Amino acid sequence: MKRLRLDRWTGQLLVARPPTSTPLRYARPGAVCARLAPRRQQSTAIATQLSTSSDGLDYDRFPPLEPLPPTARSLPSPTPDRALKSARLAALHARLSLPEKLPLQTLARTLVDASADENPQFNNSNLAFVGQTLINYHVAEWLMVRYPRLPIAILWAAMAAYSGPAPLFQIAQSWGVKSAAAPGSEVDPGLLQFSLEGLNPSDRKFGYSRLEVERKHKFRHSISSGVIFDDDYGQLIFDGKTGVEQKEPTADENGDQTPSHMSYGDEKTRLLAEQAHAQFVRAVVGSIYAHCGRDTVRAFIKSHVMSRTLDISTLFQFKSPTRELAMLCEREDFEPPIARLLSETGRHSRTPVFVVGIFSGKDKLGEAAGPSLDAARWKAAMNSLKAWYLYSPGEHVRVPSDMLVSDARPWEPAHIDIGEVISF
Repeated sequence: MKRLRLDRWTGQLLVARPPTSTPLRYARPGAVCARLAPRRQQSTAIATQLSTSSDGLDYDRFPPLEPLPPTARSLPSPTPDRALKSARLAALHARLSLPEKLPLQTLARTLVDASADENPQFNNSNLAFVGQTLINYHVAEWLMVRYPRLPIAILWAAMAAYSGPAPLFQIAQSWGVKSAAAPGSEVDPGLLQFSLEGLNPSDRKFGYSRLEVERKHKFRHSISSGVIFDDDYGQLIFDGKTGVEQKEPTADENGDQTPSHMSYGDEKTRLLAEQAHAQFVRAVVGSIYAHCGRDTVRAFIKSHVMSRTLDISTLFQFKSPTRELAMLCEREDFEPPIARLLSETGRHSRTPVFVVGIFSGKDKLGEAAGPSLDAARWKAAMNSLKAWYLYSPGEHVRVPSDMLVSDARPWEPAHIDIGEVISF
């Protein structure tokens, strides 16, 4: 048998090459660029610029079959090791009284929006998804137990007023978070980084895009389909390719649907900035859950999100309150409602005032004052409906998440109403 001489083997076969399932000749250009481009590490190691021979290949002797990609001179976001040297980031950590288990590197990652860095290992998209789920879960269960008779449309509006983009933007501003002019590796890690030419606002929402909307067909937007297909606030999700304008729920604490924050830029700029700040707040909640656990993130949501004041009575809009009140009394086996004039003044003057009460048998359901008998009757019917829908067993009510504690007392079933009479 003839003995093989190893010194005659070509040097290209002796060089350790990156493992790949396909030969370099038939590999995709994107895969080759991703393998030869500068690499970032998710730890605190500094990302160094790689040379053309850093992977052990001698390109002078064995030239590549495809042209090499240009060497990147900068990264889209700051490296994790710079978070330890940022005074702004340390001040934010102390200002929010975050636990010591939450490292500064993770807090710096929450400030990198997906529009600034597309790599999900370095932006806040994954943490924001976890945070949004936790915020909406705790807000929804608290509203359903605190106000068990709320219509689903009012429940969605209340959730948007607590955890929508506009209130989360206001929370981020109250934390003292400032945004950078443009993202980049040279930016202070304590600044919020997002790009104005970034993601479509519909890409940040979780739900289904209806075929009827994509094809611009007319359809009935019902409550049942909104629960199944739409986002957490019952809003339609549009595909960015259809060119349909996307409107987010921007209700603040007072129920105002007009965003009164940020007086610079156009509508798209304000929307992108609002979305980036909201994603940051959600990412902070997700990072607290990842590092500190369930109890800590629940206390954080109660302190920063659910502690805000909201007058839910301002969210109601009735089309025919007298008809709905009559149907409600019929469903609950009450006597038919009757409007009675309680008092009046200045009937023949320019400013008359009539006080009308709604009675069901001997029980007064509500009353209101108005400039005419019809207006007072309508207001009294609306106040009666609000008194029914805004029933609450009390401020300190138990929610299902209370049972997750180890030493929790037995659960007492909460009262949940069968729903509204007429869909809003």
